[in-house]
Amino acid sequence: QVQLVESGGGLVQAGGSLRLSCAASGRTISNYLMGWFRQAPGKEREFVAAITWSGKMTSYADSVKGRFTISRDNAKNTVYLQMISLKPEDTAVYYCAADLGTYSIFRMAYQYEYWGQGTQVTVSS
Repeated sequence: QVQLVESGGGLVQAGGSLRLSCAASGRTISNYLMGWFRQAPGKEREFVAAITWSGKMTSYADSVKGRFTISRDNAKNTVYLQMISLKPEDTAVYYCAADLGTYSIFRMAYQYEYWGQGTQVTVSS
């Protein structure tokens, strides 16, 4: 079992920045694909970014490309999402997800086995 705990969310003005963290416990995530998803009120959960176990491959939703950066520190068992130039439409609950042992990038929520509880990000205009 892998437990994931997100942190770093909060209220920020448009144009501001936040860095989300996802701390894993229970197992090392060094061989896990890690992803970030988000869900706004009344909307489906959507893919934001993902990073392979090695960190050599990343993928981003078009809506965040160039503004968000996913990274990982396997020694700390932690994944990060650096968000800059935030927009009100980025407001959502952000979730960290993990799936074991793939060399591919998954962009669909059902493809991930483990999930955190989420952290709220609110961007005011």
